[in-house]
Amino acid sequence: MVQQSRSDEEMLFYLGYALEQIRTTFFRQTMFSEFEGSIYNAIENGEALSGARITELYADIVRRYHGQDQGVMNVPDLYTHEWMFVPHFYFNYYVFQYATSIAGAAYFVEQITADKEDTQARDTYLAFLKAGGADHPYTLFQQAGLDMASPEPYEALIRRMNELMDAFEATWARLNNPAS
Repeated sequence: MVQQSRSDEEMLFYLGYALEQIRTTFFRQTMFSEFEGSIYNAIENGEALSGARITELYADIVRRYHGQDQGVMNVPDLYTHEWMFVPHFYFNYYVFQYATSIAGAAYFVEQITADKEDTQARDTYLAFLKAGGADHPYTLFQQAGLDMASPEPYEALIRRMNELMDAFEATWARLNNPAS
């Protein structure tokens, strides 16, 4: 959609949307996963969990992720109650899968687009998709040549995010400085 946009405004919309997908699917779901893990750890350590204690756990994590102690952003108390409204927390521990999946997807996109003439990466990805639920996701990723325990898929996602941010900033500058 970015490549097909007909104006800088439209391009900013698509770039912003892509960045928001990374923020909510990678950053936020990773934060949610850590929060869920903190709840499980508290229970395993015999701690009683009241609403106030769960809010305290969530507040610590959300403020740390958003850099409150470094002055990046202030997270008001109101937002520390968000955990109550996230339905994912009332099911099996799985939100980490959103983050790992988008990282794996970023890796595959990078491989496929690196050399448009080479169809091997595309064929590998299609075989990965065709496997469906035939095995555990980690094993399927390995069979497709990607070790999700390595830094590579996450670095691919960060490279993608940086590319999107660079394009957003360049488009924003062009819109706000048309004479340049």
